[in-house]
Amino acid sequence: MLEPIIQIKNMRKMYVLGGETVMALQDISLDIQKGDFISIIGPSGSGKSTFMNMIGCLDRPDSGEYMLDREEVGKMKSSQLATIRNEKIGFIFQNFNLIPKLTAIENVELPLIYRGMKAAERREIALEALEKVGLIDRANHLPTQLSGGQQQRVAIARALAGHPPILLADEPTGALDSKTSKEILETMSLLNEQGHTIILITHDLDVAKRANRVVRIHDGQLFENGGEWFADNQNGTEKH
Repeated sequence: MLEPIIQIKNMRKMYVLGGETVMALQDISLDIQKGDFISIIGPSGSGKSTFMNMIGCLDRPDSGEYMLDREEVGKMKSSQLATIRNEKIGFIFQNFNLIPKLTAIENVELPLIYRGMKAAERREIALEALEKVGLIDRANHLPTQLSGGQQQRVAIARALAGHPPILLADEPTGALDSKTSKEILETMSLLNEQGHTIILITHDLDVAKRANRVVRIHDGQLFENGGEWFADNQNGTEKH
């Protein structure tokens, strides 16, 4: 059996809020295989955002183990985590996070600039990424000249540009209408079919169900029966 690209064991994270200790993550364990398309679903306050920050190396757990692509990242220094974020994880955000004054291709090139890549090489990679999401003809457009769906596809191209082993999508359809959301999810499904490992963070069951595997987070705990639980809960049946 192949070693998981992500292996999390007994992860804990605590915060002190108003003098009270809150256990945001409680002994979470999760394996994600290369090529998985997994959604992590949970309501506001469930620990979903905290867990996303851990997976994305934006924060460190208080205890437990986090192996990413065979590296122990849970106890790395800030500079090491920054390198991991740049090389191992492609981020896709709800609000696109594009630089308004930069064209589509310049936005896609950003993570490659941080790697110190030469202009000609990064331009070639950025064009390839834009072609992959069907936006090669919009390469020189500013974000204000693009629709919301096109902006999100630029953001996906930016995430792809550095060829990271993992794409981490945080509510990627949250700022889009239903038709455009469907198009973005179809793009992500296609990328998964091409071999990309995708982790989708969402509160929406319809979005979560586009993944091949659904887990839910509730009160800082993780459960594998994500889609089943949310469907039952919508019908008034509580299952843990």
